[in-house]
Amino acid sequence: MKKNMKKMLMASMTALAIGVIAAGCGANADSGLAEDAANPSSVEPVVSISDSYDNTEELAAIFPIINPTPIDTEMGKNIQNRLLNGFENWNRGYDAWETWGDILYTEDSLYNVHGVKLTLKEYQDSMNATLQSSDIQMGNFNNMIISGDWAAIRYDISTTNRQSKKTSDGSVMEFVNFKDYGDKLGTRVVEGWAGTKGADFAGLTSFQTDDAKAAQQAALDAIVNATIPDTTDLEAKYPVTNPTPIENDMAKKIQNAILNDFENWNQGFDAWTVGADAYYDSNLKYHTNDETMTLAEYKASVKNTAESTDVKRIRFDNMLISGDWAAIHYRITNQDTKTGEKTAGDVMQFLHFAKDGDSVKVIECWTK
Repeated sequence: MKKNMKKMLMASMTALAIGVIAAGCGANADSGLAEDAANPSSVEPVVSISDSYDNTEELAAIFPIINPTPIDTEMGKNIQNRLLNGFENWNRGYDAWETWGDILYTEDSLYNVHGVKLTLKEYQDSMNATLQSSDIQMGNFNNMIISGDWAAIRYDISTTNRQSKKTSDGSVMEFVNFKDYGDKLGTRVVEGWAGTKGADFAGLTSFQTDDAKAAQQAALDAIVNATIPDTTDLEAKYPVTNPTPIENDMAKKIQNAILNDFENWNQGFDAWTVGADAYYDSNLKYHTNDETMTLAEYKASVKNTAESTDVKRIRFDNMLISGDWAAIHYRITNQDTKTGEKTAGDVMQFLHFAKDGDSVKVIECWTK
């Protein structure tokens, strides 16, 4: 790998770390490890990995889920187990992670790191380069929201620069689509999204082929040129590309609150700030990468940004709701109010709701 690419990777190390858990999400019900244990004469694997559907309780004690929500389907339990095994294998080092990644993925699996779509090989190459300079350890799951064959996770990481020995702590958001491939392959990742399109986007595209770059640019152009439907049906106006079940009364109230917040936002700052009093609790804690704001501070921040940039919320990639939590990944356009230049972006949020009479309000929010 060229020196300038290595420098780019080192600079965006934390950004790339966002994707590491997905390579720990896979499964293999027939890994051979159990057989090796039962047959001492067999050749033991060179790399020791954690690969069992029976160790969920054990690993959950090591990597606790701080804000648990219901996981009540067999698929959901398999996904939970794969995520926990992923953390365990990641913390064993790159070789264990790579071996586990080969169990997790199929040849067609994809991972989007900060908006850049990578093949398994491209993703592994990027992580290998990153981990040459940094040691990244997984901590707690703050959230693990599982619905259908999707998972949304928010978790802690600790990153140590191998040269300076300086350690920094951070948090990561991911949305991951799984598929049950049956007894031979087990539950594996189809595609994942780690983090949102950021300053490192151009550098990360260096891993892509020209065809992949062109396809990705076409997808961004489609968002930039998208027209929001003129309808009062908010579910049709702001569609979810990857819908998951929204069945109980609490989930429907959360969905309705989120959709109305989208609608108010797109009507302009004045409409949004009035609607914000209904959407957010007066004691709101609004977390970004840089700070935690009160409701008043968040309103002031939005007003300040609105003076230079017109942001429109276009559609959802995901809306996962479980218990009193929601995780959403959505597409936006940003238009410079002076130059008129328009670009596409995306946002990830984890939202904690509480009942408020016949409705719900957001009491805490994490945004990237």
